[in-house]
Amino acid sequence: MQLVRDRIARRALLPGARLPSLRAMAETTGFSKSTVVEAYDRLAAEGVVRPRPGSGFYVSAPVAPLALDRMSDGVDREVDPVWMLRQSLAGMDHAVKPGCGWLPDDWLAGDELRKAMRGAARGDRGGGLTSYATRLGSPRLRALLARRLSEQGVEAAPDQILLTDSSTHSLDLVCRFLLEPGDTVLVDDPTYFNFLALLRAHRANVVGIPMTRTGPDVAAFAAAAAAHRPRLYLFNSAIHNPTGVTTPAATLHRLLAIAEAHDMVVVEDDIFADFEERPTPRLAAFDGLDRVIRIGSFSKSLSAAVRCGHIAARSDWIEAIADLRIATSVSGNPLAGDLLYSVLTSGGYRRHLEALRTRLARAREDTLARLRRIGMEPWTDPPAGIFIWARLPLEAGDTAAVARAALKENIILAPGNVFSTSGRWGDHLRFNVAMSDDARIFAFLSAAMRFDPLPGQR
Repeated sequence: MQLVRDRIARRALLPGARLPSLRAMAETTGFSKSTVVEAYDRLAAEGVVRPRPGSGFYVSAPVAPLALDRMSDGVDREVDPVWMLRQSLAGMDHAVKPGCGWLPDDWLAGDELRKAMRGAARGDRGGGLTSYATRLGSPRLRALLARRLSEQGVEAAPDQILLTDSSTHSLDLVCRFLLEPGDTVLVDDPTYFNFLALLRAHRANVVGIPMTRTGPDVAAFAAAAAAHRPRLYLFNSAIHNPTGVTTPAATLHRLLAIAEAHDMVVVEDDIFADFEERPTPRLAAFDGLDRVIRIGSFSKSLSAAVRCGHIAARSDWIEAIADLRIATSVSGNPLAGDLLYSVLTSGGYRRHLEALRTRLARAREDTLARLRRIGMEPWTDPPAGIFIWARLPLEAGDTAAVARAALKENIILAPGNVFSTSGRWGDHLRFNVAMSDDARIFAFLSAAMRFDPLPGQR
């Protein structure tokens, strides 16, 4: 009974869905057929399911409000994607945050942003202080983004770009546009943990594709596409979160061919583009924005406080998504758009990026060396970006327990299970190289690997 209830709560079984047959449920669970009969009968008596003579049992319970702390069977109910976001955003005094997903304040373009704010206050940047944004957002910013996309080989007219509040907001709008409850979405395993939380909120059936050191496992992708008929595939083609992998062009071509064969839409999240020295291949460039939707923002390289993301897609899709934007939030933030345009068109932002890439390269090298000194092996040496994915050699492989213990030491870690649909990455941690320069992090991890009592448990 609890198994069925859990599947209903997780949207694996939606109202009207047929339960497995008595024999199939007995074979799958190991319970006797008579036990399954009684469980189904009791659920029917409670009104959770209803029998149809000669057909089976069907879910009748209404969809309850989604409990985001119940992510899946394979995820620790305390240490899950929402737990990770809560800890990263918590205002913990003096906390060390190697597990968070953004750069420290003093690494960002604060000076350029302050200049832009002074310009906006003087009124020399348009009506961003008082007016609603236009339907698609600032025309000049969309034209600028179109030029920047062309540098990656992505040809998009300004009317193929919609400004949003963030890349997460972009993905939410795309999910509203394309998904129905119960639709299957493919994601990489591991993947960015908030993708998992957001897809669960949209009641999607999430299927993981194993990630390799050269990108998604193409054979597994093809098998999942054939078996599940997915509506979407969501991934980072460059500077993958959390592994740091950049997928080569040959793999991208094979993924796109499979997506086309199964009429699948691909959402390419590209928020780390500015961290690359030279643009690497993008699916959106190969596809011409036919079935690929490209989303991005500047929250990682410029400022998390300037909430301005964007969607690039087919013109007819942009029109429909823009209507959804109006229905759900009326208008974008014209002030954020004006500030972003001002910063991006200043010479200072280019110089900021050059200095930032150099600083990140030094931090990656230092963090890789520190991890190896204490016996942790990075999964790969990323060529760019802010993340390193590394294995913590523990007997139990339970980085969730290590993360809970670390909190008692004011250290916020990102355990592997929050990024995974399969649970196979429970012995890994994601490190933000810009936040990993504190010796306390490595002293704590070294103690954990020696199987000493964890700090805070002595």
